Amino acid sequence: MNKSSKIYIAGHRGMVGSAIVRRLEHKGYNNLVFKTSQDLDLTSQSTVQQFFDYEKPEYVFLAAAKVGGINANNVYRGQFLYENLMIQSNVIHHAYQYGVKKLLFLGSSCIYPKLADQPIHEDSLLTGPLEPTNEPYAIAKITGIKLCETYRHQYGADFISAMPTNLYGPNDNYDLEKSHVLPALIRKFHVAKVNRDKTVEIWGSGKPLREFLHVDDLAEACIFLMKNYADPKTINVGFGEDITIKELAELVADIVGFTGELVFNANKPDGTPRKLMDSSRIRSLGWQPRISLREGIEKVYTEVDKSGW
Repeated sequence: MNKSSKIYIAGHRGMVGSAIVRRLEHKGYNNLVFKTSQDLDLTSQSTVQQFFDYEKPEYVFLAAAKVGGINANNVYRGQFLYENLMIQSNVIHHAYQYGVKKLLFLGSSCIYPKLADQPIHEDSLLTGPLEPTNEPYAIAKITGIKLCETYRHQYGADFISAMPTNLYGPNDNYDLEKSHVLPALIRKFHVAKVNRDKTVEIWGSGKPLREFLHVDDLAEACIFLMKNYADPKTINVGFGEDITIKELAELVADIVGFTGELVFNANKPDGTPRKLMDSSRIRSLGWQPRISLREGIEKVYTEVDKSGW
């Protein structure tokens, strides 16, 4: 992949896709292709076929997905399964049909069993039951992984899969009904500070452990893998350390400047007890994250447009 290669970034307006675009442009790649969902419906097979027939990209970053937090995953179960299955199938299949040199598919740490050994190694895939609240999304992502594996096996397609841990950064979703835990906490604490509230409610017991990676670090990893990885096995991309939800909430409250009380609602679901990725495979290739959790949250809170809240 050189600076003039034609590169398609699917999902370029999302958190991950936009970070990949920023990093590619920063590195001098000058032949990038992307379409909004209004211009290109990735759930439509005929529309995706026409796009690949016209553009004929050489490389594809597949970051497009229907995403959300624990509540959205549990409520919109059919939508999450259907839309993600269609997006992945259409892009991966037509990437093969139109001779894409390399495709990187982005999955999620939720593909692993709910009670997988920690830290979670890539070989844990399909060794146990999934977390019920996000099972449809996880099944869709596992299907995308298997599509890449089987197209490599049957057709020799150089399609690889990367599994990032929990992400945060620019262009995150701060909708309290559909967001992940970190952006939800940032918004909750900011609003509470502005309103001078005395308490903030946090879902669950606060005991689950989560790992967080800044999306700019993931984008760097994606470009690194596109240039340096060609293995059928999926590869984890994580920060390497985790933190309890309680500790995370206290960290966000400190950064935002909320000084009230944290109230944990144990009647709300905790989700998976722990999700720490074993990222030794990608680290052995020479990649490592650069942005600490405090530094990343401080940067996000400074940059986010709070007027839309």
